[in-house]
Amino acid sequence: MAGVLVDPAGRVLLAQRPAGKHLAGTWEFPGGKLESGETAEAGLARELLEELGIAIGPAEPLTRVPWAYGEKRLLLDAWLLRQWEREPLPLEHEALQWADPQAVDLAQLAPADRAILQALRLPQRYPITPADLPPEAFDACAGMLRGALERGERLLQLRLPLWPHARLRELAAALLPEASSRGAQLLLNGDVEGARALGPGIGVQLKASQLDAWTARPLPWSQPVGASCHDAGELARALAAGADFATLSPVAVTATHPDIAAMGWPAFAALAEAAALPVYALGGMSAADMERARAAGGQGVAGIRSFWNR
Repeated sequence: MAGVLVDPAGRVLLAQRPAGKHLAGTWEFPGGKLESGETAEAGLARELLEELGIAIGPAEPLTRVPWAYGEKRLLLDAWLLRQWEREPLPLEHEALQWADPQAVDLAQLAPADRAILQALRLPQRYPITPADLPPEAFDACAGMLRGALERGERLLQLRLPLWPHARLRELAAALLPEASSRGAQLLLNGDVEGARALGPGIGVQLKASQLDAWTARPLPWSQPVGASCHDAGELARALAAGADFATLSPVAVTATHPDIAAMGWPAFAALAEAAALPVYALGGMSAADMERARAAGGQGVAGIRSFWNR
């Protein structure tokens, strides 16, 4: 069990693992192992009382992260908490710190805890630009994306296959100041070099065909990395490539590829549950599918046609 404590300012509580422990010096979300016959809520309450000296209020599930440290396997069940009694104390940790989730350096976290932080700070919607927009529609496309930022979208994928890389990078550079001012991030589809050149605020969505080429993260932790996946093998390769999240498709039949069989919600739920990173449902999705995706263990929904006013 892991407790993700969020204070009124939106900061999260991180605890530093003490000397002599596995991964000593790294930061994690406080918690510990369930005892035999114990419910998740009871175990979380007991562990946070023992580790922090607090009595917790209502908690809600955030994410579950299956992980392996060598031969040691665990399932990290993270719950979100906004109410508790007493000030947290480092009773079993080296130190505690309150931190802005967006400012936390993921490299400082224990590896299994990185997915918890990503699930906390990633939005539930992930719009992807329509693929049929031509390069001549630069101004119209920029206006469409600025409108999305104004509506509150915080993660946008620029997937414009008709555009030369240079023109697409120009579009991303033009949008970057406004996106950064709103705490949003833009991802280039498949263009790792472009993301590297543009720097923080610009990430990459790796194509499924690119996953085998990356056995380590292609960008710094300050730049988001997504991965386009269709099965368990690709989700595993996305994790090996250091991706922060994945899209999994097609969940439903799509208008653009009606001949491709959809996996359906039960298969999506099974794959998302087994994945060690947040997963967006993609393929035939709209904002109306949000709750279903969340109930199936997904981070939220990603989509194209239904996410733009065209």
